[in-house]
Amino acid sequence: MKLNLKNPLVIFDLETTGINIVTDRIVEISYLKIYPNGDEESKTMKINPTMPIPEKAIEIHGITDDDVKDAPTFQEVAQTLANTFEGCDFAGFNSNKFDLPLLAEEFLRANVDIELRKRKFIDVQVIFHKKEQRTLEAAYKFYCDKILDDAHSAEADTKATFEILMAQLDRYEDLPTDIDELSKYSSHNRNADLAGRIIYDDDGREMFNFGKYKGMYVEDVFKKDPAYYGWMINNEFPLYTKKILTQIKLRGAFKK
Repeated sequence: MKLNLKNPLVIFDLETTGINIVTDRIVEISYLKIYPNGDEESKTMKINPTMPIPEKAIEIHGITDDDVKDAPTFQEVAQTLANTFEGCDFAGFNSNKFDLPLLAEEFLRANVDIELRKRKFIDVQVIFHKKEQRTLEAAYKFYCDKILDDAHSAEADTKATFEILMAQLDRYEDLPTDIDELSKYSSHNRNADLAGRIIYDDDGREMFNFGKYKGMYVEDVFKKDPAYYGWMINNEFPLYTKKILTQIKLRGAFKK
């Protein structure tokens, strides 16, 4: 079964210094870009994170400081990547919770504007967990009957993710091939800020999804507790979350 693509689809994977989307950095990125006409292009590149790679991260992906010492920083490749990703939808494995929020952080740190809110996101892991609930290696074995030899290599994980997605479409006849519908299916919430701190309700209004104001509308919280905006801006929240909060706050100010 083929995907019904309206826009190019970028399947991607990141290897990083850790799992904190605010403080950790990319050390490798791999993407496979599928065009609506079926053409494909792919690229894998090491990234110098400008910080030491912790041993725990090296144990997972095998990328050392020596491997990235001569690689470009994300700042140096950000604009080229933004141009490549312009107008594309995205797919990955656990990408809605981790890869996309971290990628957005890197773009913001590099001062490169890429508007991700207008894009559709497909998380193959969510589809997998809704259907089978296992890991990437198990998913690859289950759907493709193959062993993922280079697990936690960004390139191998990217290719495996695409193969799993196509196998899922073949296996489950009820899965939509339309990217909009597949994006909805592979998301637990409609995130406003990628990291899931802010979500949309059924009418498209932004609500907090954590903390003491969970379930309350952001605009209402800012009216009730104006200092809450400052608290979030001055604490360790993702830059993209802060960007969305600022947009909501400014929007509310212009309504007055």
